Amino acid sequence: MDATISYPRPGHAVFETALGFMALAWSDAGLTRVCLPERTAAAAERRLLRLAGQSDAGRAAPAWIGALIADIRRYAEGEDVDFSAVPVDLAGVDDFRRDIYAAARGLGYGETTTYGGLAEKSGHKGLFRETGAALGANPVPLVIPCHRILAAGGKIGGFSASGGSATKERMLSLEGVRMSPPPSAQASFGF
Repeated sequence: MDATISYPRPGHAVFETALGFMALAWSDAGLTRVCLPERTAAAAERRLLRLAGQSDAGRAAPAWIGALIADIRRYAEGEDVDFSAVPVDLAGVDDFRRDIYAAARGLGYGETTTYGGLAEKSGHKGLFRETGAALGANPVPLVIPCHRILAAGGKIGGFSASGGSATKERMLSLEGVRMSPPPSAQASFGF
């Protein structure tokens, strides 16, 4: 067992990454919750327990959890990591959100789209506000990469994780996505 991973409750883990402390929860069916970076392990644990609640007693970490934590750590250091094969337990999630999440999972590292584009890709053209609401309720951000969805006009849009849109922009930056306009070419000439 990795000593750098805390297991505050069965089915929960808290661990440190280059972005901060993250947490996740799982069931027998798959990943149920990801909490994006917090400043402290205690803050990550509090957020996880508030969002994920209690897990079933006795649920040990399956092997894929250790691999996922290693992948999340690599991602936080700027490596291209594909989370599309991670099993996700979406029990209790309605069909609309499942469609949105499936479409979002189809976005690769560094690939972005708009809320309207994702709505259309998921078969729900025109439902961009509802798409934004579904992404705001995403239980497993990063694995379902809601940070890759932008507002119209290439604006950052909202983000419900700790740190809000600054966290979203930081994650996109790791993936090579530039959100601010490039510096003016004239600035380099000094006039």
